[in-house]
Amino acid sequence: MRLPAARPPSPAADVLVALQGVGKDYPKVTAGGDRLRTLWGLLARRADIPHFRALQGIDLRIRRGESLGLVGENGAGKSTLLKIIAGVVKPSAGTVQVRGRIGALLELGSGFHPEYTGRENIFLAAALMGLSRRETMERVGDIVSFADIGAHIDEPIKHYSSGMAVRLGFAVATALTPEILITDEVLAVGDESFQKKCIRWLERFLGDGGTLLLCSHSMYHVQTLCSRALWLHAGAARLEGDSFDVTREYLAFHEEKGRAGAQAPRPAQGLTPFVRDMRLERADGTPAEAVAAGEELVVQGLAWSPDGRPPALLFGIVRADGTPVYGAHSHDRGFVATGAGEGHFAFAIRFPGLMLLPGKYLVRLHVLDPEGLRLFDTQERGISVTGRTRDYGLVQLAHEWTEGSLRPSGPQAS
Repeated sequence: MRLPAARPPSPAADVLVALQGVGKDYPKVTAGGDRLRTLWGLLARRADIPHFRALQGIDLRIRRGESLGLVGENGAGKSTLLKIIAGVVKPSAGTVQVRGRIGALLELGSGFHPEYTGRENIFLAAALMGLSRRETMERVGDIVSFADIGAHIDEPIKHYSSGMAVRLGFAVATALTPEILITDEVLAVGDESFQKKCIRWLERFLGDGGTLLLCSHSMYHVQTLCSRALWLHAGAARLEGDSFDVTREYLAFHEEKGRAGAQAPRPAQGLTPFVRDMRLERADGTPAEAVAAGEELVVQGLAWSPDGRPPALLFGIVRADGTPVYGAHSHDRGFVATGAGEGHFAFAIRFPGLMLLPGKYLVRLHVLDPEGLRLFDTQERGISVTGRTRDYGLVQLAHEWTEGSLRPSGPQAS
């Protein structure tokens, strides 16, 4: 199932969530003595208590009808930020303004009393949301039907599996028609049929102008359900903007982290062939650190050879994590670099339509001996490919969908 991204709000849309300079510190407690010192410091309201800074300097605005995806590594502060917006945790610094009814799914079974039955917890949650018993009675049937946990609805929550708890939690949050829905990895729990049910509900919710704050490790869900995204890193906002742009940079960050090994040291210049200069340019000659998918890219190179003979050349393109994408040898094309004086040779590689999928890549130039047998030097430059797509892999291959010719045959066909 493919859902359209939430429609962008009008400029006059109301601001439902406004955060300015928000930070959150948690006291550090690692031993018994630390606990006593921390307790005494809190009672005395001292400012020098050892602490861990979970969030710092978060500025954020969410307007009515917007959908914001929250991404980041474990421990980046995502859950803390969600709890602050939901009113579960107070910030240590900054201001928080929230308007409208919030439906929050922060943790499995969050807000449920373990000794109460599922049905009793429905009434408890509704009362906390400000609904009267009569209003809750009108909704309880829909909640039980959506949760679809059968007779377990009348058993204590403490006997529920994690999947059953999240089913009930999502059913309660959705049936109370929140103006702002906050979800933390809810789509990663439960069986396939329940996930499809959740996505269908989210589609209707966003289509009706609902406001969504989605925390997820699934970049597909963020791209599909959210128009904007915020990347948290070590408690601070690292990047905010269009969901495709943010998720692309976030994935590239992890690819670069996973890249194994360090680049080999370059040889001493003046003894063997080496790359004197390397530049990435657009078609008009301007420097290119980022290009759109399908845009022209030109790799300019200048190599030096100690004996004045044109060296053989090789280029390669790899993903930021080192996954090879494509490479080619100058000998295979019968290309000989042009002499540029004093043992230098100039050359360029032009890609008229760079059909790489959005992400971060490395363009590498290699210089070999004139016979193309020994590699002496390598230089590389990074390039970001931008664009909006849900295609998979590394390159975009031209294709079209057409009506197929296959038809059922054999015993099953009858």
